[in-house]
Amino acid sequence: QDYTWEDHGYSLINRLYPEVGQLLDEKFQVVYNLTYHTMATLRGVDTSVLRRAIWNYVHCVFGIRYDDYDYGEVNQLLERSLKVYIKTVACYPEKTTMRTYTQFWKHFKHSEKVHVNLLLLEARMQAALLYALRAVTRYMT
Repeated sequence: QDYTWEDHGYSLINRLYPEVGQLLDEKFQVVYNLTYHTMATLRGVDTSVLRRAIWNYVHCVFGIRYDDYDYGEVNQLLERSLKVYIKTVACYPEKTTMRTYTQFWKHFKHSEKVHVNLLLLEARMQAALLYALRAVTRYMT
């Protein structure tokens, strides 16, 4: 059974500590929706599919999968070097090096790479919260 932020995590944390629930939700939404509508030299690009793939890949790395998401998108949109970078930063941040950072998206701006970092760190935080809140839910029932 899916245990999602939108359906379960947010409502539980909002019951336990309403101010924090709202702040966390806003923080996740701001990072998830952040875009300049650019990719490298291209302008006017809808990056929502890419942002969703990055977010869901991070969740997948931590064992959270959603039945209503096509994980084929992850393999189509995220090249191997980007997946390696995401997994390294999310799981082994101490092993992140400048070489790892420069190996993915070589023609992209640093601001776009920073956005990837923001996405993966917030997705990682949300995944950790989902595990913790699910444990709290089980304890309460």
